Amino acid sequence: MRILITGANGFIARNLSIQLKEMDGIEVLEFSRKNSKEELVEMCSKADAVVHLAGINRPLKEEEFAEGNYHLTEEICDALSSTERKIPIIFTSSIQAALDNPYGTSKLAAENSIDLYSKTTGSEVFIYRLPNVFGKWCRPNYNSVVATFCNNIALNLPIEINDPNYEINLVYIDDVVNDFISILLGQKKSCALDDVTTYSITLGELAEQIMGFRNSRELLTIGHVGLGLVRALYATYLSYLKPEMFTYDLTTYKDERGVFGEMLKTKDSGQFSFFTSKPGVTRGEHYHHTKNEKFLVISGKARFRFRNILTNEEYSVDTGSEKPQVVETVPGWAHDITNIGDEEMMVMLWANEIFDRDNSDTYPYRIQ
Repeated sequence: MRILITGANGFIARNLSIQLKEMDGIEVLEFSRKNSKEELVEMCSKADAVVHLAGINRPLKEEEFAEGNYHLTEEICDALSSTERKIPIIFTSSIQAALDNPYGTSKLAAENSIDLYSKTTGSEVFIYRLPNVFGKWCRPNYNSVVATFCNNIALNLPIEINDPNYEINLVYIDDVVNDFISILLGQKKSCALDDVTTYSITLGELAEQIMGFRNSRELLTIGHVGLGLVRALYATYLSYLKPEMFTYDLTTYKDERGVFGEMLKTKDSGQFSFFTSKPGVTRGEHYHHTKNEKFLVISGKARFRFRNILTNEEYSVDTGSEKPQVVETVPGWAHDITNIGDEEMMVMLWANEIFDRDNSDTYPYRIQ
């Protein structure tokens, strides 16, 4: 299957092209400003589907709106019609197509040209009026406030907010690309003009959220970055980090037993830490009323001992990096961990709550 993508050097096109090239049986034809109109016609003759992303939104002259949006679309439709094949088109219009301005008028005219192509050829067409699209590789300081905020905040540059209560609608690049691909693969047969998950957020909230991502390295605390808008914003923010910013240091605490350090804290799902122990060293020697911990020996060998503080029942288990096991502490059971190997031991630790020195729920108890 050959898919022609116009505006191949653009933000949406790059993301779409990458994902299509990852798939078997798909060849991507790419048209950009460096190509001639003759090459466009030739690509149209080979294409089995077209994703028309090319367009002009910041021209030097107003008449470029019509040339880059309407006339180019008309030329594509004419070239596809001449093949006498039913070739579907996915077209990215704009929410401004509903507005009376030169850009919106040119986009509406392009929509009408595609509708006419569909009526005269019987080809399927899918028109998307996308609001602000954001995600990796979007150009900052151009026409995406998310890209600008992510880039500037990541690089400690100033941002400008005229009205923090102004609400914007956003769509994430992966949602757009996934919707396009479902159409190209025949998994989706129709779409509305705005048929992609849309998120709403104020400019003030957007800036606060992205600043939180930056500050999370210092605070070692991460928010709910696994779902929805925050997940998408977090991935976008990270994409604007320079390579030399891919790493950051942790504070560690060292004594005669080894090293202890905190890696990551969450707002409501505890924290991740690590520690090392020298051969023969025992750590822990305490119990909790409510707190739960999960240990994983990354390197070395360990012996975990447990004692029920009420019944004095005892249990022990030996584990190590050769057979990864999670060892879980249980409220009401004292526990310790001893390095029984010949080398330094390293252990990863998760606790279901962030450590609070004033309310640690940690009580000394030595198992004899």
